[in-house]
Amino acid sequence: MSVAALAVIGWYLALYGPVSQSDEGLHAHLWQLLIALQLPLIAYFAYSWLPRAPRPATMVIVLQLAAAGLLGLLPLALLGGL
Repeated sequence: MSVAALAVIGWYLALYGPVSQSDEGLHAHLWQLLIALQLPLIAYFAYSWLPRAPRPATMVIVLQLAAAGLLGLLPLALLGGL
């Protein structure tokens, strides 16, 4: 889902470039859904894999949360919102 959210950002930038819009539009809503729906999947992964393999599962969860956090800031940095 992180890669899909990153692809949505790339898709928007390829079509329109880094321009400001008064309305968010389809790309922003799709990106928001992908990021929001990623968090329950991370929680489910943690619930199912932490008891089985704590150390590898922790590494995967850290990577997933870092990707979600990075994608939360990346559009702002690319589009001049920071």
